[in-house]
Amino acid sequence: MDPNNQIVAASHGRAFPMKAGQFARIVNTHGNQVVDTWAVAADDLGETSSMDHTRSVNSNIFFTQGMSIISSRRRPMLKMVADSADVRHDTLLCPCSIELYQQLGCTEPHRSCTDNFHESLVEAGLAVSFTPASLNLFMNVPVKPDGTVDRVPPATAAGDYVVLRAEIDLMLVLSACPQDMTPINGDARTPKDVAVAITDSFPEEDAR
Repeated sequence: MDPNNQIVAASHGRAFPMKAGQFARIVNTHGNQVVDTWAVAADDLGETSSMDHTRSVNSNIFFTQGMSIISSRRRPMLKMVADSADVRHDTLLCPCSIELYQQLGCTEPHRSCTDNFHESLVEAGLAVSFTPASLNLFMNVPVKPDGTVDRVPPATAAGDYVVLRAEIDLMLVLSACPQDMTPINGDARTPKDVAVAITDSFPEEDAR
C-alpha cells in the first residue's frame, strides 16, 4: 500500500503507525469533512492523546498551527506544522457515538467516530479499553462570550490540509466523521472521504 496515497473512507476510520519524526498530511478532499483524530503511544496503549492536557499546555481551547497534541502523561505526541486554511480546530466536542445518534432521533444502527476509533485499532491488532476525547480537525465550533458553543459547517475549501509531525512513535487514528444529522460536515450533511499521506520528510509542496 502506497503510504503517500491512502484514503479514510467516508463515515469510517483508519489507524496509521507513525515513527517519531514522520509526517501525516491529512487532506480535506471535498472541503467539508470533519476528521476526529487520536494518537496512541506505541510503547504504552494506556497513554493516549488528551484534550484536557492539550488545552492546558497550549493555554487555548482551540488547536492551531504550531501547537502540539499532548498525551495523558503530558508528553507532546503530534505537532501541527502546516495548515493551509489556517483555521481553529475544535478540542471541545466529544466524538460522536451510538448514544448521540439515538438522542438525535436515529432509530437505525449508525456509524460513529467512537466505534471507528475502536474498530481501527482492532484492525491494527490493538485495543484501548476507553474512548479518549478527540481532536476534531476542520470542525468549526464558534464559542460565544457567554461560553455557549455552536456547530456550523467547516470554514475550509476542497483540498485544504494539515500536516502533523509525530514527536514519539505512535498510532494515529482518524475517523471521517459520520455525522449526517447536523451541518457539522457541511450543509449537505453528507460525509466524505479524506486523503492521508505518511512521509519520512516534510512534504515538499508544504515547504515555505
